[in-house]
Amino acid sequence: MTTPAGTRALRRPETGPAAVERAPSGRARTGPEFTGTGAARLAERCRRSLQIVYSSADAALGVAPREWVATPGYEVVGVLPPLYPEWLGDRSFGTEHATRFAYVAGEMANGIATTRLVARMAEAEMLAFFGAAGLPPDRLEKELDELAGSVGNRPNWGVNLIHQPSSPAAEERVAEILLRRAVPKISASAFLGLTPAVVFAAVSGIRQDAAGRVTRPRAIFAKVSRPEVAEQFMSPAPPEILRLLRGQGRITEREAHLAARVPVAEDVTVEADSAGHTDGRPLQVVLPAVREVRNRCRSRFGYDRPIRVGAAGGLGDPAAVASAYALGADYVLTGSVNQVTAEAGVSGAAKAMLADAGIADVALAPAADMFEMGAKVQVLRRGTMFAGRASRLYEVYRAYDSVEALPAEVRNELHRILGLPVEQVWRSVRRHLSDRDPSRLERAAADPKHRLALVLRWYTARSSDWAADGDPERRTDYQLWCGPAMGAFNQWTAGTFLGSPRTRTVVQVARNLLEGAAVITRLHQIRSYGVAVPSEAFGYRPRELA
Repeated sequence: MTTPAGTRALRRPETGPAAVERAPSGRARTGPEFTGTGAARLAERCRRSLQIVYSSADAALGVAPREWVATPGYEVVGVLPPLYPEWLGDRSFGTEHATRFAYVAGEMANGIATTRLVARMAEAEMLAFFGAAGLPPDRLEKELDELAGSVGNRPNWGVNLIHQPSSPAAEERVAEILLRRAVPKISASAFLGLTPAVVFAAVSGIRQDAAGRVTRPRAIFAKVSRPEVAEQFMSPAPPEILRLLRGQGRITEREAHLAARVPVAEDVTVEADSAGHTDGRPLQVVLPAVREVRNRCRSRFGYDRPIRVGAAGGLGDPAAVASAYALGADYVLTGSVNQVTAEAGVSGAAKAMLADAGIADVALAPAADMFEMGAKVQVLRRGTMFAGRASRLYEVYRAYDSVEALPAEVRNELHRILGLPVEQVWRSVRRHLSDRDPSRLERAAADPKHRLALVLRWYTARSSDWAADGDPERRTDYQLWCGPAMGAFNQWTAGTFLGSPRTRTVVQVARNLLEGAAVITRLHQIRSYGVAVPSEAFGYRPRELA
């Protein structure tokens, strides 16, 4: 069997289709197939070449294995070469990031994308990002220690750097930790624009090799949902931020000079209707728009290297993954579906709730990290009251200017939602911020409305911890980031080995999504040649893959 350069031959899964279909006589049948089901069976063996065959007797098109030799009455009108899951997306992705597939398991905050998940993906020659958002610096350092022991010298792993508009100092500290710990890949998410922290991560340590090419010690990924934000990441770092960093002594003059020759991020992930922070835009609209921005930036700045555009959001089954690649995605990134894998850092109770979700069982709720801005996150609606309760808290924030201005009936309502008196919540917030970000306390002392926001957002921040810990007393308050892809995944895996929590590993999820996407792509190919393919054939079912 021929294989892609630099990859291993893939063993056919035991549960997969037979190498050849058996004729009623027991002889191996290797001739052309003109029925939809027969053609679909051959198409599932996407790693083998196929011939498109015309039958003059029936005036019909069919497919045959590559080794079949045409006989009178048949004409070979086309040949399809092998199609490997490794070849989906842009081949430069694997070369640049030392991966076998153009596939990423995205960063789920608060350590939901665990070090174990990241290590398993790295071992399987794929890429994953640890979910550092929401973690205190000391825990992040501890998790990085664990990762270093798990991944060894592998370069195909990374960590999340999330935008923190309410606490720039905390964002800066995370960036400094990631650089000091030599994290090979950083995924910048939820950024509304470039900040000194993300530019520092992109620019620090860049050099010029003997051939004059700019080299970077780490790769920067950026998750965006708007073309105008994508353009900032696809452009060189802004001179004013470079001057600021240079003045602070954080980068050298040489680094600032070389930064003008490269984009801030060379991998930009288009986040469509995703879990968590989302604008809810359809992938079919925003991905082509960002690809066009990429083309303009490459032409304008004359880069000598590619900028890859990936797809995320709504990728819960092979058909969705195949469609993303067909749209021109250079790689795909999954999120929601990885929360129900064995390696995800959420409780069994939370995973069970997610596993029951349908495609419509989602809602928008105020984001904890951007509460005062009114930003929203997409969360699970079924089985939890979080979305409605968090929305009510934001209504209270809009209606009142301080904790002291809250009427007695509103305080009582907040007590029922928060589970604690307002004053007790404030004491908890104050203890937390005194350790992690004292400047927020100073602002709260000067701004009563900000103090009110801190009290109310306590619920939106703690609710994800309750879900991760499986707190039975707060089950109706679980905040579980979830998009429609979760429902699609549940429908696809129902009744299969991936429907069981014990066998639902992040690697098997990834491999099956990719395998199914390759099969569906092959089916589209033969249908575009005029071969009749029944719609049922596009329903690839999960199977254990080696």
